[in-house]
Amino acid sequence: MSNFLFLDPAAVAFEESRPAPDRIVSGDPVHRTWNVEERDGLYAGVWESTPGEWRVEYTEWEYCEILAGVSVLSEEGGEARRVGPGDAFLLRPGFRGTWRVEETTRKRYVIRL
Repeated sequence: MSNFLFLDPAAVAFEESRPAPDRIVSGDPVHRTWNVEERDGLYAGVWESTPGEWRVEYTEWEYCEILAGVSVLSEEGGEARRVGPGDAFLLRPGFRGTWRVEETTRKRYVIRL
């Protein structure tokens, strides 16, 4: 097994999901996740969501790089941040607020538990 791995969603099947009904603020967002790596508390791959808004609570670290689309992340007690293609950011454990997808959004992610 090689220790070099491309984050290629074509190499794995996607998993489809939705936010829990009690977390949805608006719309009917559908998520697709291509988990390219899942090992030792680390997850990496590509995630995509159709429009909608839901409440989020992060207990893990997540690095995100937006590949396509537009989303707005609003942190409780903080400001709303609009993100689009080329934007990269880190969500730290304890981030609470909402994620609103305005245009179907696709991101690369690395999550560390």
